[in-house]
Amino acid sequence: MHSGRRQDDSERYRAILETAARLICERGYEGTSMQEIAAACRMTKAGLYHHVQNKEQLLFDIMSYGMGAFEQQVLEQVREIPDPVERLRECMRLNIHLVTGGCSKEVIIILHEHATLTGEARAFIDGRKKRYVRFLEDSFSEAVRMGRIRPVQPTVAAFSFLGMVLWIYKWFQPDGRLSAEQVSHEMVELLFTGLVSPPVAAVPAPGAPVLSLVPSAAGGGES
Repeated sequence: MHSGRRQDDSERYRAILETAARLICERGYEGTSMQEIAAACRMTKAGLYHHVQNKEQLLFDIMSYGMGAFEQQVLEQVREIPDPVERLRECMRLNIHLVTGGCSKEVIIILHEHATLTGEARAFIDGRKKRYVRFLEDSFSEAVRMGRIRPVQPTVAAFSFLGMVLWIYKWFQPDGRLSAEQVSHEMVELLFTGLVSPPVAAVPAPGAPVLSLVPSAAGGGES
């Protein structure tokens, strides 16, 4: 009985976060009042405060919800992929699907309201974001060491990766002519085709005969 009530409360609060995220995306954090959030949730303001302590906690919980979805749907799915290039490719694909899918609102808020949080709440969210950057840097470094990609500066590569992915919300239209699958495929190929090292040509062993690629003279016979 108590477990069921806790689950109901959890689902109710998740619905509040979704609604608040939508409003904050539309109007900005400063432009959205708790009264407006309560009304959109079909609650009284007092009822909303039964679930949340204050507006900043609500913002923190929205960001935590978005980071949790990202860690579960992206990072946990790729950490154990042994090949660093395949790990990065799949990470980019899943990240794009997250940005273009149900968590786009939370991603936008994490990007746009990152300086709004204060104190420990801000440090906590920043720490989670930095762990993702380090994951990307480490994966790019590993790919370079293994000769899987051409030499690149890992931090530049990591933020280039993030810049491509996180800018999508500015132009992607869910009902537009490009599907999320098309966008993810094209962007992954765009980035990694230029990064992946070409196969190294075999070098003949010392003393081995070298076959000439010059065509023989017309007629082909010896004089």
